[in-house]
Amino acid sequence: MATKHILQVSELTKKVKFMLESELNTVWLCGEISNFIAASSGHWYLSLKDAKSQVKCAMFKGNNRRTGITPKNGQQVLVRAKVSLYEPRGDFQIIIELMEDAGEGLLKQQYEQLKQKLNAQGLFGQQFKQTIPKHITRVGIVTSPTGAAVKDIISVLKRRNPVITVIIYPALVQGEQAKFDIVNAIDIANAREECDVLIVGRGGGSLEDLWPFNEEDVVEAIFHSKIPTISAVGHEIDTTLADYVADLRAPTPSAAAELVSQDMSESLNQLAVMTQRIQKSIQQKLSDKRHKAQTLQHRLFQVHPEQKLQVYQQKSDELTIRLEQALKREIKRFSVMPDNLIKRLLQLSPQHNILLNKEKLIEKEQQLTRHMQRVLDRKSERFIHTIEQLNIVSPLATIARGYSVSRNKQGIINSTHQVNIGEKINLQVTDGIIETEVTSIKPHKQ
Repeated sequence: MATKHILQVSELTKKVKFMLESELNTVWLCGEISNFIAASSGHWYLSLKDAKSQVKCAMFKGNNRRTGITPKNGQQVLVRAKVSLYEPRGDFQIIIELMEDAGEGLLKQQYEQLKQKLNAQGLFGQQFKQTIPKHITRVGIVTSPTGAAVKDIISVLKRRNPVITVIIYPALVQGEQAKFDIVNAIDIANAREECDVLIVGRGGGSLEDLWPFNEEDVVEAIFHSKIPTISAVGHEIDTTLADYVADLRAPTPSAAAELVSQDMSESLNQLAVMTQRIQKSIQQKLSDKRHKAQTLQHRLFQVHPEQKLQVYQQKSDELTIRLEQALKREIKRFSVMPDNLIKRLLQLSPQHNILLNKEKLIEKEQQLTRHMQRVLDRKSERFIHTIEQLNIVSPLATIARGYSVSRNKQGIINSTHQVNIGEKINLQVTDGIIETEVTSIKPHKQ
């Protein structure tokens, strides 16, 4: 088995990035802005999405400074961008170079797409161009009968060649109905075959105002016209698809009148043809040179330190955004921490245990009181019983029954040997003490 070539992740992302940037080059995208972030570095980060997909985008400050709009989430925009890959994360992304509002920008995109389509079909081919007649006696005009364009054409024709007959084929030249009117007027002029040349045009206006002359139906009607046509739409800077398909383009309606109001020699016709060929050749050369310059610029961009700087700036912006988000989360977490601590403190507070222990203490105190009372009662009973017992054996009780207790200085006398004749002794009786003197001693016989 052949030795496998194992790529590092960084090698893979670099190869994919080069493939994306070299193969797709510049693309146009239309979508809705979401997750828009204007970083402190001046770069913009956002996502473009439609109903099914979304793609991450970056627009560096060198480009967004030239943008005439302020992006916001939910806004529909048209962008020109380069397909790329953010190598540190391996994320597919596009680098926006130009951003426009999707209104007029979308019309421009549709214009370019339809232009490429019709050109591919051969409608703009020079071989299909008809020669404008040298001697023109009747001029047909497809335009609004009340507009400034028809007045300018008639004024110039009268001034330059009053014998020319003017035939007006009225049509709306603005709005949704305009394309149907223009096609119908061209068809009527071809059906009648009453004019030598047909001027199709109107005065100046915005791209939206001139849009009927970019409609595919109008372009095809001009292409299939048997009568040589001159496109005279707007001002000199305005270019419509009708200009490309017409046999001759006039920069203004007045210029179209000047072209048809003079004899066109063969040399002028050849000059016009050669001019168009030269323009196409120059455009092709410019396109080739522009493509070559873009390729060289792309290769230079790959090794230019600015590209690395942009990647590091983007990574720095990403880390800054993540840090800000982390700080917000921590601040939020710490903001609720006192409440959580208070709840935990309340749960661990001794107040509840104090109340429980207080109740237990009261209960123990009551139990102790009852126990002491029982002990006191038992002691009292025993004391009374002891008193009764003592009372039974007490000398006082004996005295109370008629006995007495004899005492001398030495104490109680319980023997005749303890006293002498003539000695004074005391006799204790129930209600007092009697002092006596011993006069005789008579011991009992044993």
